[in-house]
Amino acid sequence: MLEHGGRLRAAAQQYGIPLVDWLDLSTGINPDTYPVPPLDPACWNRLPEDNDGLEAAAAGYYGSERLLALPGSQAGIMGLPAMFPAQTLACVAPIYEEHPYAWQRAGHTVRRLPTLARALAGATPLVLLCNPNNPTATATPRADLCAAAEQLHRRGGWLIVDEAFADAEPENSIVSLAGSDAAPNLIVLRSLGKFFGLAGARVGFVFGAPEKLAVLREMLGPWPLAHPSRAVARQALCDTAWQKTARHRLIAGSQRLAGMLAPLGEVGRTALFCTLHSRRTAELADHFARHAILVRRFDEHGLLRFGLPGAENEWQRLHAALAACPKG
Repeated sequence: MLEHGGRLRAAAQQYGIPLVDWLDLSTGINPDTYPVPPLDPACWNRLPEDNDGLEAAAAGYYGSERLLALPGSQAGIMGLPAMFPAQTLACVAPIYEEHPYAWQRAGHTVRRLPTLARALAGATPLVLLCNPNNPTATATPRADLCAAAEQLHRRGGWLIVDEAFADAEPENSIVSLAGSDAAPNLIVLRSLGKFFGLAGARVGFVFGAPEKLAVLREMLGPWPLAHPSRAVARQALCDTAWQKTARHRLIAGSQRLAGMLAPLGEVGRTALFCTLHSRRTAELADHFARHAILVRRFDEHGLLRFGLPGAENEWQRLHAALAACPKG
């Protein structure tokens, strides 16, 4: 099993700092979680039903009815490789490592290429990328993705795009095209865990051709989403006022964070995290950890990923730690 952000207990033990004293910036999850209202008690003693309005709410929010609700987008990441015969997949790398891990486990050959153009030039039948990318924060323009889907379609290939971090700045999203006549070979993954801050609810969606979604639905079995998770997700997807406020707040926060990190080197920015390019990832991560701030290291790529602080006192803690950073 791969290692992920959020391993706060391990860090607390390693550095001898109590768990409650830590500021966890390692996950890229909205620190201002969607305010979950009280739930109908029936959520806890009745099995979930598919006609409860969740799919309709998701179709309205994402702009497409060609969708399947998932117990977290991780279920889609793990299930999609089994829907294709073993072949070669090109990943635009670095990438969220669960993707190549799942395809390799399913018997596919994975090629890691640095750009979408290189992935397309390789003539592989399957191309996969995150947009915006995790962990680099690079955004691929919508027009480039549409052109890639069309090019792959002409040669019988498929484009798979993970848009887990796309909600706050959706201008490059192509989720509404997935499985349409314009892009029948496009599959898009979305998640409620990041923008809505509902990672614990484990709700995601996959968009694409109905025949592909039907196969994945059978793989998932009955009741893939818990009843409370469906209820919370439905309310969050319909709450347009909260969504608008959250977008403004996240964009402002990520711009503030990028400015704070800029003295340390090149910074990539999404609305939910910033990524610092540095040759001192181990040294800097250790420095922040000694200040009880957990960040995500990608040593092999020379990257440090910072999620957004929440309350102002958390911003000030990060500011103090940055001010004390060793020069280099």
